[in-house]
Amino acid sequence: MMIYLWLILLALVIFAVFKRFYTPKYLTTLTQEDFIKGYRKAQLIDVREPREYEGGHILGSRNIPMSQMRQRMNEVRVDQPVYLYCQSGARSRQAAQFLKKKRGVQEIYHLQGGFKKWTGKIKKK
Repeated sequence: MMIYLWLILLALVIFAVFKRFYTPKYLTTLTQEDFIKGYRKAQLIDVREPREYEGGHILGSRNIPMSQMRQRMNEVRVDQPVYLYCQSGARSRQAAQFLKKKRGVQEIYHLQGGFKKWTGKIKKK
């Protein structure tokens, strides 16, 4: 009986690690260097909450918080690439999944490590 519990626990840990580091096929993770090369020709969206955005954001980005994505998804054009970022990468992955499934966006990229790893130009409100 104890062996089964350990196997279940091991399976849950493996699943959690896989889920954390797996990048879906519809989402491309970019280094800061590659992100900078492409985001000027695309829609740059910060999916953090407004308070986080006002504390500092990538120059040229607009704020569509993940918590408002359902209501504001029509603001995202499907005919242009979408570059997403959040604080660490978790919310931008969620936003990418949502935009792919509900809005049909085909070209989605997100910043590896999120805003906390960003060393480029920022703007504060």
